[in-house]
Amino acid sequence: TGKTGFKFGPSCVCSTYSYCYSYRPFTAAKPSFSPRIPLRRFAVFSSSELPKTFDFSAEQRIYNWWDSQGFFKPNLSQDGPPFVISMPPPNVTGALHMGHAMFVTLEDIMARYWRMKGRPTLWLPGTDHAGIATQLVVEKLLATEGKRREDLSRDEFVARVWEWKRKYGGTITNQLRRLGASCDWSREHFTLDDHLSQAVVDAFIRLHEKGLIYR
Repeated sequence: TGKTGFKFGPSCVCSTYSYCYSYRPFTAAKPSFSPRIPLRRFAVFSSSELPKTFDFSAEQRIYNWWDSQGFFKPNLSQDGPPFVISMPPPNVTGALHMGHAMFVTLEDIMARYWRMKGRPTLWLPGTDHAGIATQLVVEKLLATEGKRREDLSRDEFVARVWEWKRKYGGTITNQLRRLGASCDWSREHFTLDDHLSQAVVDAFIRLHEKGLIYR
């Protein structure tokens, strides 16, 4: 005890864990859960002295550990109604920009907040094919090669579109991870995945059967 306000005793885990609930000034501010995460499991904290300059590689090491431990997946054993966000899927027309960074930050704040409040929390990630917008960027790419869309067969053009998607879809996912997005990556989807495409077809069929759309 003393000026520091610490009260060491049998229940104190200050030297082992990341939270100390025996610290008097914060007793009333206990979160709704009690994490018991040994700091020794973080290699980045193994040194007794802080580095003079920030080691940005620490971000990736910690993020990978969070992900590998399943911290971004909903804990269905928790009480309370689930909190779910479906990420507005970024278009695969290119790399992310500052607008994407803003919405990722805001949604990550909400997901982490409710996760720490003890609610089962799910943030669904994904990317969008963007339809004509992606077609146009692929056509521009072909133009740099001296080709037009009409110079390729349908299958050849579609193959070039999927090649673009694989390149920029992976780039977007990596950017989201580097931003620290706490998504459940085991549920990542693309809007042209078979089951999602089938859901769109089913929706149009139901709308047509109800007379709400016509062909």
